[in-house]
Amino acid sequence: MDFKLPPLGEGADSGTVVNLFVKEGDQVKKDQPILELENEKAVATIPANAAGTVTKVYVKPGDKISVGQKIIGLSDGGAAPAASAPSARNEPAPEVIQTGRAPVQTPSPEQADLDSTDVGSGGGLSPAAAPSIRKLARDLGIDLTRVRGSARGGRIVLEDVRAFIQRLQRLSTQPRTATPAETPTPAKPAAEQIDFSKWGPVNKKPLSPLRQVIARRMSENWSTIPHVTQFDSIDVTDLNALRKKYAEAYEKHDARLTLTSFALKAVVEALKKHPIFNASLDEAAQEIVFKEYYHIGIAVDTEAGLIVPVIRDVDKKNLIEISKELETVARKARERKVSGEELKGGTFTISNQGGIGGAHFTPIVNKPEVAILGLGRGALQPVVRNNSIEPRLLMPIGLSYDHRVIDGGSAARFVVDLLAAFQSFKAGDVKL
Repeated sequence: MDFKLPPLGEGADSGTVVNLFVKEGDQVKKDQPILELENEKAVATIPANAAGTVTKVYVKPGDKISVGQKIIGLSDGGAAPAASAPSARNEPAPEVIQTGRAPVQTPSPEQADLDSTDVGSGGGLSPAAAPSIRKLARDLGIDLTRVRGSARGGRIVLEDVRAFIQRLQRLSTQPRTATPAETPTPAKPAAEQIDFSKWGPVNKKPLSPLRQVIARRMSENWSTIPHVTQFDSIDVTDLNALRKKYAEAYEKHDARLTLTSFALKAVVEALKKHPIFNASLDEAAQEIVFKEYYHIGIAVDTEAGLIVPVIRDVDKKNLIEISKELETVARKARERKVSGEELKGGTFTISNQGGIGGAHFTPIVNKPEVAILGLGRGALQPVVRNNSIEPRLLMPIGLSYDHRVIDGGSAARFVVDLLAAFQSFKAGDVKL
Protein backbone atom coordinates (compact mmCIF):
# COMPACT_ATOMS: atom_id res chain seq x y z
CA MET A 1 0.00 0.00 0.00
CA ASP A 2 0.97 3.63 -0.31
CA PHE A 3 1.31 5.84 2.75
CA LYS A 4 -0.05 9.29 1.93
CA LEU A 5 0.24 12.64 3.67
CA PRO A 6 -2.55 12.71 6.29
CA PRO A 7 -4.63 15.78 7.18
CA LEU A 8 -2.41 18.41 8.82
CA GLY A 9 -5.00 20.24 10.86
CA GLU A 10 -7.24 23.27 10.47
CA GLY A 11 -6.15 25.71 7.76
CA ALA A 12 -3.23 23.60 6.47
CA ASP A 13 -3.16 21.40 3.38
CA SER A 14 0.48 21.31 2.23
CA GLY A 15 4.09 21.66 3.34
CA THR A 16 7.71 21.25 2.29
CA VAL A 17 9.78 18.15 3.08
CA VAL A 18 12.70 19.17 5.31
CA ASN A 19 14.16 15.78 6.31
CA LEU A 20 13.45 12.24 5.12
CA PHE A 21 14.20 9.50 7.66
CA VAL A 22 13.67 6.35 5.55
CA LYS A 23 14.88 4.83 2.30
CA GLU A 24 13.87 1.87 0.15
CA GLY A 25 14.31 -1.44 1.96
CA ASP A 26 14.01 0.03 5.47
CA GLN A 27 11.75 -1.64 8.01
CA VAL A 28 9.42 0.83 9.71
CA LYS A 29 7.15 0.49 12.71
CA LYS A 30 3.74 2.05 13.21
CA ASP A 31 4.09 5.67 14.45
CA GLN A 32 7.80 5.75 13.52
CA PRO A 33 8.81 9.19 12.15
CA ILE A 34 8.95 9.14 8.35
CA LEU A 35 9.79 12.76 7.54
CA GLU A 36 9.80 16.31 8.83
CA LEU A 37 7.42 18.68 7.09
CA GLU A 38 7.71 22.46 7.20
CA ASN A 39 4.23 23.95 7.26
CA GLU A 40 3.19 27.48 8.12
CA LYS A 41 5.80 28.53 10.71
CA ALA A 42 6.49 25.15 12.28
CA VAL A 43 8.31 21.93 11.45
CA ALA A 44 6.19 18.85 12.20
CA THR A 45 7.15 15.17 12.24
CA ILE A 46 4.94 12.88 10.16
CA PRO A 47 4.75 9.31 11.55
CA ALA A 48 3.97 6.09 9.65
CA ASN A 49 0.42 4.86 9.95
CA ALA A 50 1.40 1.19 9.69
CA ALA A 51 4.39 -1.15 9.97
CA GLY A 52 6.09 -2.66 6.94
CA THR A 53 8.98 -2.52 4.50
CA VAL A 54 9.59 0.60 2.42
CA THR A 55 9.23 -0.43 -1.22
CA LYS A 56 9.22 3.02 -2.79
CA VAL A 57 10.04 6.59 -1.76
CA TYR A 58 8.03 9.16 -3.70
CA VAL A 59 9.39 12.39 -2.19
CA LYS A 60 12.73 14.00 -1.39
CA PRO A 61 13.85 16.95 0.77
CA GLY A 62 12.73 20.22 -0.75
CA ASP A 63 9.57 18.80 -2.36
CA LYS A 64 6.30 20.58 -1.64
CA ILE A 65 3.59 18.01 -0.96
CA SER A 66 -0.14 18.21 -0.30
CA VAL A 67 -2.59 16.22 1.80
CA GLY A 68 -3.31 12.90 0.09
CA GLN A 69 -0.05 12.83 -1.88
CA LYS A 70 2.01 9.61 -1.81
CA ILE A 71 5.03 9.65 0.49
CA ILE A 72 6.27 6.05 0.58
CA GLY A 73 5.15 2.60 -0.55
CA LEU A 74 4.82 -0.02 2.19
CA SER A 75 4.57 -3.82 1.98
CA ASP A 76 3.34 -6.14 4.75
CA GLY A 77 1.40 -3.27 6.29
CA GLY A 78 -1.79 -3.96 8.14
CA ALA A 79 -3.60 -0.63 8.09
CA ALA A 80 -5.41 1.44 5.55
CA PRO A 81 -3.65 4.53 4.22
CA ALA A 82 -4.09 7.54 6.47
CA ALA A 83 -5.18 9.74 3.61
CA SER A 84 -8.22 7.57 2.95
CA ALA A 85 -9.29 7.49 6.59
CA PRO A 86 -11.29 10.18 8.37
CA SER A 87 -9.36 12.68 10.43
CA ALA A 88 -9.21 12.54 14.23
CA ARG A 89 -12.24 14.80 14.48
CA ASN A 90 -14.07 12.70 11.91
CA GLU A 91 -14.29 15.64 9.52
CA PRO A 92 -14.28 15.13 5.75
CA ALA A 93 -11.45 16.37 3.57
CA PRO A 94 -12.66 16.09 -0.04
CA GLU A 95 -10.15 17.18 -2.64
CA VAL A 96 -12.37 19.90 -4.04
CA ILE A 97 -12.59 21.73 -0.71
CA GLN A 98 -9.62 23.91 0.16
CA THR A 99 -9.22 24.34 3.92
CA GLY A 100 -6.67 27.14 3.77
CA ARG A 101 -7.34 30.83 4.11
CA ALA A 102 -8.98 31.16 0.72
CA PRO A 103 -12.72 30.53 1.00
CA VAL A 104 -14.29 27.65 -0.85
CA GLN A 105 -16.13 28.58 -4.03
CA THR A 106 -19.62 27.28 -3.36
CA PRO A 107 -21.76 26.17 -6.29
CA SER A 108 -24.08 28.55 -8.07
CA PRO A 109 -27.83 28.38 -7.45
CA GLU A 110 -28.18 26.53 -10.77
CA GLN A 111 -25.94 23.73 -9.50
CA ALA A 112 -27.59 23.63 -6.11
CA ASP A 113 -30.98 23.24 -7.72
CA LEU A 114 -29.82 19.95 -9.25
CA ASP A 115 -30.42 18.37 -5.87
CA SER A 116 -32.71 20.46 -3.68
CA THR A 117 -32.55 17.90 -0.87
CA ASP A 118 -29.04 19.12 -0.07
CA VAL A 119 -29.79 22.82 -0.20
CA GLY A 120 -31.56 25.01 2.35
CA SER A 121 -33.74 27.97 1.74
CA GLY A 122 -30.88 30.41 1.14
CA GLY A 123 -33.17 33.14 2.37
CA GLY A 124 -30.39 34.94 4.22
CA LEU A 125 -31.74 34.29 7.75
CA SER A 126 -29.19 32.95 10.23
CA PRO A 127 -29.85 29.20 10.54
CA ALA A 128 -29.82 27.34 13.84
CA ALA A 129 -26.40 25.75 14.45
CA ALA A 130 -23.88 25.30 17.24
CA PRO A 131 -20.95 27.75 17.44
CA SER A 132 -18.54 24.97 16.44
CA ILE A 133 -20.58 24.32 13.28
CA ARG A 134 -20.60 28.05 12.44
CA LYS A 135 -16.82 28.22 12.87
CA LEU A 136 -16.35 25.15 10.66
CA ALA A 137 -18.57 26.69 7.99
CA ARG A 138 -16.64 29.99 8.11
CA ASP A 139 -13.31 28.15 7.82
CA LEU A 140 -14.55 26.23 4.78
CA GLY A 141 -16.33 29.20 3.21
CA ILE A 142 -19.75 27.51 3.35
CA ASP A 143 -22.98 29.54 3.46
CA LEU A 144 -25.05 27.80 6.15
CA THR A 145 -28.27 29.25 4.73
CA ARG A 146 -27.79 26.81 1.84
CA VAL A 147 -27.44 23.77 4.10
CA ARG A 148 -30.62 21.95 5.12
CA GLY A 149 -30.63 21.04 8.82
CA SER A 150 -31.79 17.55 9.79
CA ALA A 151 -32.03 18.00 13.57
CA ARG A 152 -35.09 19.14 15.46
CA GLY A 153 -36.36 22.51 14.28
CA GLY A 154 -34.09 22.47 11.24
CA ARG A 155 -30.91 22.79 13.35
CA ILE A 156 -27.75 22.11 11.35
CA VAL A 157 -25.40 19.42 12.69
CA LEU A 158 -22.03 18.11 11.51
CA GLU A 159 -23.61 15.39 9.37
CA ASP A 160 -25.53 18.03 7.40
CA VAL A 161 -22.33 19.95 6.65
CA ARG A 162 -20.60 16.72 5.62
CA ALA A 163 -23.46 15.83 3.28
CA PHE A 164 -23.37 19.32 1.75
CA ILE A 165 -19.61 19.06 1.12
CA GLN A 166 -20.05 15.65 -0.50
CA ARG A 167 -22.74 17.18 -2.68
CA LEU A 168 -20.35 19.92 -3.79
CA GLN A 169 -17.77 17.28 -4.61
CA ARG A 170 -20.19 15.38 -6.81
CA LEU A 171 -21.29 18.55 -8.57
CA SER A 172 -17.69 19.57 -9.23
CA THR A 173 -17.19 16.48 -11.40
CA GLN A 174 -20.26 17.17 -13.53
CA PRO A 175 -19.64 19.09 -16.79
CA ARG A 176 -21.69 22.23 -17.16
CA THR A 177 -21.93 25.23 -19.42
CA ALA A 178 -21.30 28.68 -18.02
CA THR A 179 -24.31 30.97 -18.08
CA PRO A 180 -24.32 34.71 -18.70
CA ALA A 181 -25.43 35.26 -15.11
CA GLU A 182 -22.15 33.87 -13.84
CA THR A 183 -19.51 36.53 -13.36
CA PRO A 184 -15.97 35.14 -13.34
CA THR A 185 -13.67 36.20 -10.50
CA PRO A 186 -11.02 38.59 -11.81
CA ALA A 187 -7.64 36.91 -11.88
CA LYS A 188 -4.83 38.45 -9.89
CA PRO A 189 -2.48 40.27 -12.28
CA ALA A 190 0.67 38.30 -12.95
CA ALA A 191 3.74 39.65 -11.21
CA GLU A 192 6.11 41.45 -13.55
CA GLN A 193 9.37 39.56 -13.97
CA ILE A 194 12.39 41.83 -14.28
CA ASP A 195 15.80 40.76 -15.54
CA PHE A 196 18.03 42.57 -13.02
CA SER A 197 21.15 41.00 -14.55
CA LYS A 198 20.89 43.55 -17.37
CA TRP A 199 22.41 46.12 -15.03
CA GLY A 200 25.03 44.03 -13.26
CA PRO A 201 25.86 40.73 -11.56
CA VAL A 202 23.19 39.13 -9.37
CA ASN A 203 22.64 35.93 -7.42
CA LYS A 204 19.31 34.34 -6.63
CA LYS A 205 17.95 32.57 -3.58
CA PRO A 206 14.47 31.03 -3.57
CA LEU A 207 12.03 32.13 -0.88
CA SER A 208 11.91 29.57 1.91
CA PRO A 209 8.50 28.13 2.82
CA LEU A 210 8.60 30.16 6.04
CA ARG A 211 9.38 33.39 4.18
CA GLN A 212 6.52 32.66 1.76
CA VAL A 213 4.15 32.25 4.72
CA ILE A 214 5.40 35.50 6.28
CA ALA A 215 4.97 37.34 2.98
CA ARG A 216 1.44 36.00 2.50
CA ARG A 217 0.37 36.75 6.07
CA MET A 218 1.86 40.25 6.12
CA SER A 219 0.21 41.12 2.79
CA GLU A 220 -3.14 39.81 4.00
CA ASN A 221 -2.90 41.58 7.36
CA TRP A 222 -1.87 44.90 5.80
CA SER A 223 -4.46 44.82 3.01
CA THR A 224 -7.45 43.77 5.15
CA ILE A 225 -6.82 45.76 8.36
CA PRO A 226 -6.90 49.59 8.43
CA HIS A 227 -3.83 50.24 10.58
CA VAL A 228 -3.23 53.19 12.90
CA THR A 229 -0.16 53.42 15.16
CA GLN A 230 -0.05 55.29 18.47
CA PHE A 231 3.50 56.34 19.48
CA ASP A 232 4.89 57.20 22.88
CA SER A 233 7.92 56.67 25.14
CA ILE A 234 8.08 55.00 28.54
CA ASP A 235 10.44 56.05 31.32
CA VAL A 236 11.98 52.71 32.33
CA THR A 237 14.87 54.10 34.40
CA ASP A 238 13.62 52.71 37.70
CA LEU A 239 12.35 49.51 36.09
CA ASN A 240 15.74 48.81 34.50
CA ALA A 241 17.47 49.38 37.84
CA LEU A 242 15.05 46.90 39.41
CA ARG A 243 15.76 44.41 36.64
CA LYS A 244 19.51 44.66 37.11
CA LYS A 245 19.17 44.24 40.88
CA TYR A 246 17.42 40.86 40.54
CA ALA A 247 18.88 39.60 37.25
CA GLU A 248 21.58 37.50 38.93
CA ALA A 249 19.08 35.84 41.28
CA TYR A 250 16.90 34.90 38.30
CA GLU A 251 19.87 33.44 36.44
CA LYS A 252 20.49 31.09 39.37
CA HIS A 253 17.01 29.73 38.64
CA ASP A 254 17.77 29.31 34.90
CA ALA A 255 15.76 32.38 33.92
CA ARG A 256 16.62 35.71 32.33
CA LEU A 257 14.82 38.74 33.72
CA THR A 258 14.35 41.01 30.70
CA LEU A 259 12.21 44.03 29.89
CA THR A 260 10.05 41.69 27.80
CA SER A 261 9.14 39.80 30.99
CA PHE A 262 7.91 43.05 32.53
CA ALA A 263 6.20 44.01 29.26
CA LEU A 264 4.10 40.85 29.32
CA LYS A 265 2.80 41.61 32.81
CA ALA A 266 2.24 45.31 32.03
CA VAL A 267 0.36 44.52 28.81
CA VAL A 268 -2.00 42.14 30.61
CA GLU A 269 -2.78 44.81 33.22
CA ALA A 270 -3.66 47.26 30.43
CA LEU A 271 -5.70 44.62 28.57
CA LYS A 272 -7.80 43.97 31.66
CA LYS A 273 -8.73 47.66 31.77
CA HIS A 274 -9.31 47.84 28.00
CA PRO A 275 -10.78 44.47 26.88
CA ILE A 276 -11.38 45.71 23.32
CA PHE A 277 -7.62 45.27 22.72
CA ASN A 278 -7.92 41.60 23.73
CA ALA A 279 -10.75 40.98 21.27
CA SER A 280 -11.21 39.85 17.65
CA LEU A 281 -13.57 40.91 14.90
CA ASP A 282 -15.83 38.14 13.59
CA GLU A 283 -16.47 39.55 10.12
CA ALA A 284 -18.91 36.81 9.13
CA ALA A 285 -21.17 37.30 12.14
CA GLN A 286 -20.44 41.04 12.44
CA GLU A 287 -19.59 40.58 16.10
CA ILE A 288 -16.71 41.53 18.37
CA VAL A 289 -15.43 38.52 20.32
CA PHE A 290 -14.11 39.51 23.75
CA LYS A 291 -11.68 36.91 25.10
CA GLU A 292 -11.49 36.26 28.81
CA TYR A 293 -8.00 34.76 28.61
CA TYR A 294 -4.64 36.41 27.98
CA HIS A 295 -2.44 34.50 25.54
CA ILE A 296 0.35 36.82 24.39
CA GLY A 297 2.34 36.24 21.21
CA ILE A 298 6.07 37.05 21.27
CA ALA A 299 7.73 37.90 17.96
CA VAL A 300 11.04 35.99 17.80
CA ASP A 301 13.71 36.95 15.28
CA THR A 302 15.24 33.77 13.82
CA GLU A 303 17.64 33.05 10.98
CA ALA A 304 14.72 31.64 8.98
CA GLY A 305 12.41 34.59 9.62
CA LEU A 306 9.94 35.97 12.15
CA ILE A 307 8.11 33.39 14.28
CA VAL A 308 5.46 34.27 16.89
CA PRO A 309 4.96 31.59 19.56
CA VAL A 310 2.25 32.20 22.15
CA ILE A 311 2.66 32.30 25.93
CA ARG A 312 -0.67 31.25 27.42
CA ASP A 313 -2.43 32.52 30.56
CA VAL A 314 0.11 35.26 31.26
CA ASP A 315 -2.22 36.71 33.89
CA LYS A 316 -1.87 33.54 35.99
CA LYS A 317 1.95 33.46 36.01
CA ASN A 318 4.55 35.36 38.03
CA LEU A 319 7.71 36.96 36.63
CA ILE A 320 9.96 33.94 37.22
CA GLU A 321 7.51 31.65 35.40
CA ILE A 322 7.15 34.13 32.54
CA SER A 323 10.92 34.60 32.25
CA LYS A 324 11.52 30.84 32.08
CA GLU A 325 8.80 30.34 29.49
CA LEU A 326 10.14 33.23 27.42
CA GLU A 327 13.53 31.50 27.26
CA THR A 328 11.92 28.19 26.29
CA VAL A 329 9.68 29.47 23.51
CA ALA A 330 12.41 31.69 22.05
CA ARG A 331 14.85 28.77 21.94
CA LYS A 332 12.29 26.44 20.38
CA ALA A 333 11.41 29.08 17.77
CA ARG A 334 15.06 29.59 16.81
CA GLU A 335 15.59 25.83 16.57
CA ARG A 336 12.36 25.48 14.53
CA LYS A 337 10.99 23.05 17.10
CA VAL A 338 7.92 25.06 18.00
CA SER A 339 4.70 23.22 17.13
CA GLY A 340 1.88 24.60 15.01
CA GLU A 341 -0.41 24.66 18.03
CA GLU A 342 2.07 26.83 19.94
CA LEU A 343 1.68 29.49 17.23
CA LYS A 344 -2.12 29.72 17.55
CA GLY A 345 -4.61 31.24 19.95
CA GLY A 346 -2.86 34.53 20.67
CA THR A 347 -4.94 37.50 21.83
CA PHE A 348 -2.27 40.23 21.58
CA THR A 349 1.33 40.36 20.31
CA ILE A 350 4.54 42.03 21.52
CA SER A 351 7.45 42.70 19.17
CA ASN A 352 10.59 43.82 21.04
CA GLN A 353 13.40 45.13 18.84
CA GLY A 354 15.27 46.66 21.77
CA GLY A 355 17.96 44.01 21.73
CA ILE A 356 18.74 44.82 18.10
CA GLY A 357 18.37 48.60 18.04
CA GLY A 358 16.13 51.18 16.49
CA ALA A 359 13.48 53.37 18.00
CA HIS A 360 9.83 53.80 16.99
CA PHE A 361 8.45 51.48 14.31
CA THR A 362 5.04 50.45 13.00
CA PRO A 363 4.34 46.75 13.69
CA ILE A 364 1.67 45.03 11.59
CA VAL A 365 -1.35 43.63 13.44
CA ASN A 366 -1.33 39.84 13.61
CA LYS A 367 -4.82 38.87 12.38
CA PRO A 368 -7.25 37.87 13.92
CA GLU A 369 -5.89 39.95 16.78
CA VAL A 370 -6.71 43.66 16.77
CA ALA A 371 -3.55 45.18 18.24
CA ILE A 372 0.21 44.71 18.57
CA LEU A 373 2.82 46.49 20.68
CA GLY A 374 6.26 47.33 19.30
CA LEU A 375 9.11 48.07 21.72
CA GLY A 376 12.27 49.90 20.63
CA ARG A 377 15.71 50.29 22.19
CA GLY A 378 15.81 52.43 25.32
CA ALA A 379 18.13 55.46 25.28
CA LEU A 380 19.21 58.04 27.84
CA GLN A 381 17.54 61.38 27.18
CA PRO A 382 17.27 64.67 29.09
CA VAL A 383 13.93 64.90 30.87
CA VAL A 384 12.52 67.73 32.97
CA ARG A 385 11.50 66.43 36.40
CA ASN A 386 10.74 68.61 39.43
CA ASN A 387 11.89 71.70 37.56
CA SER A 388 15.30 70.21 36.79
CA ILE A 389 16.78 68.30 33.87
CA GLU A 390 17.70 64.65 34.54
CA PRO A 391 19.04 61.88 32.33
CA ARG A 392 16.32 59.22 32.07
CA LEU A 393 16.13 55.95 30.15
CA LEU A 394 13.21 56.25 27.70
CA MET A 395 11.91 53.28 25.75
CA PRO A 396 10.02 54.09 22.50
CA ILE A 397 6.81 52.18 21.84
CA GLY A 398 4.39 51.89 18.92
CA LEU A 399 0.88 50.48 19.38
CA SER A 400 -0.70 49.46 16.06
CA TYR A 401 -4.41 48.69 16.09
CA ASP A 402 -7.33 47.75 13.85
CA HIS A 403 -9.25 50.98 13.29
CA ARG A 404 -12.41 49.04 12.40
CA VAL A 405 -12.63 47.96 16.04
CA ILE A 406 -10.59 50.48 18.03
CA ASP A 407 -10.83 54.28 18.01
CA GLY A 408 -7.98 56.71 18.57
CA GLY A 409 -9.28 57.78 21.97
CA SER A 410 -9.32 54.18 23.17
CA ALA A 411 -5.75 53.71 21.93
CA ALA A 412 -4.57 56.83 23.77
CA ARG A 413 -6.18 55.67 27.01
CA PHE A 414 -4.66 52.21 26.59
CA VAL A 415 -1.18 53.70 26.19
CA VAL A 416 -1.64 55.90 29.29
CA ASP A 417 -2.53 52.86 31.39
CA LEU A 418 0.25 50.82 29.80
CA LEU A 419 2.82 53.46 30.77
CA ALA A 420 1.45 53.46 34.32
CA ALA A 421 1.70 49.65 34.49
CA PHE A 422 5.35 49.75 33.38
CA GLN A 423 6.16 52.30 36.06
CA SER A 424 4.27 50.58 38.89
CA PHE A 425 6.56 47.55 39.39
CA LYS A 426 7.97 47.22 42.89
CA ALA A 427 10.58 44.98 44.48
CA GLY A 428 7.82 42.73 45.81
CA ASP A 429 6.75 41.92 42.25
CA VAL A 430 10.25 40.71 41.35
CA LYS A 431 11.49 38.94 44.47
CA LEU A 432 11.76 35.15 44.26
